[in-house]
Amino acid sequence: MRNLLARHRLRNRLPVQLSVLALLLLFAAPAFAQDAPASADAAMGFSLPDLADRDTVSSALRWLAVVTVVSVAPAVAVLVTSFTRIIVVLGLLRQGLATQQSPPNSVLFGLSLLMTVAVMAPVLGDLQRDTLGPLATGQAEVAPALAAGEARVREFMIAQVEAAGNSEDVELFLDPELTAREDLRWKDVPTASLLPGFVISELKVAFLIGFRVLLPFLIVDMVVASILTSMGMLMLPPVLISLPFKLLLFVLADGWHLVVGTLLRSFS
Repeated sequence: MRNLLARHRLRNRLPVQLSVLALLLLFAAPAFAQDAPASADAAMGFSLPDLADRDTVSSALRWLAVVTVVSVAPAVAVLVTSFTRIIVVLGLLRQGLATQQSPPNSVLFGLSLLMTVAVMAPVLGDLQRDTLGPLATGQAEVAPALAAGEARVREFMIAQVEAAGNSEDVELFLDPELTAREDLRWKDVPTASLLPGFVISELKVAFLIGFRVLLPFLIVDMVVASILTSMGMLMLPPVLISLPFKLLLFVLADGWHLVVGTLLRSFS
C-alpha cells in the first residue's frame, strides 16, 4: 500500500508543481529579461543557436518550460480558484435577462476576476508569504516552497468540496484501490484527482445558484407569454415584452447586490 501511495505522489508531482507555479505567475506576473550580446553579426540578422553546445540546449529547454507554464497559467488559475463558479453564474444571469451582449463579455470577465481576487485574497496572501516571497529573496528552496503553495491551494479546494458535499465527485477520478480503502483521507488523494473533482463540484454549485437566479425570470416570461397568447398576439415575440419587466424586477430587487452577495457568501 505504501508503494502504491508513493507511486501516486510521484506521478502527480509535476502537475501539482505546474499548477502552483502557474497560479503564482498569473497574479505576480514577474518580468523575465536577459541581456543580448551586441555584435555586428546580431545586427545583420538572426542566427541559429549551436545545438552542439550542451549549455545552449539546456538554456533553450528552460526557456521553453517557462513559456509553457506562462501560456497555461490562465487555464490553471481558472481551475484552482473560484473563477469557474462566478463566471458561470454571471453568464446564466445574463442569459436569464435575455439582454444579448449586455453586459459585454469583457465586463463579466473583469467583474469575475475582481471577485476571484477578493475571494482568493487569503490564499494569495499565504502563497506570497510562504512561496513567492521566499523564492524571490532566495530564503527557501524551490521544492519546499512549491510544496507549501500546493498544500495551501489543496486546502482551499478541499474546503469547497466538503462545504458543497461533493466528495463523491473526487472519488470518480481515484483508482479503485484507493476508493476501496475505509481509512482514505484527503492527504492520500492525489492533486491530479482532486483538481477535476473540484471543477465538477464548482460547476454543480454554479448551476444550483443559477437555477435560483433564473427562476424569477422564467415566471415573468411565462406570464407575459400567457397574456400575449390570450390576446391573440402570437406573432409578437414574448422576449421583447418581458425584457423591460425583467429589468425592472431586477433593478427593484437590487439584483446585482443579491447575486454578488450570494456568490461571495457561498465561498465562506
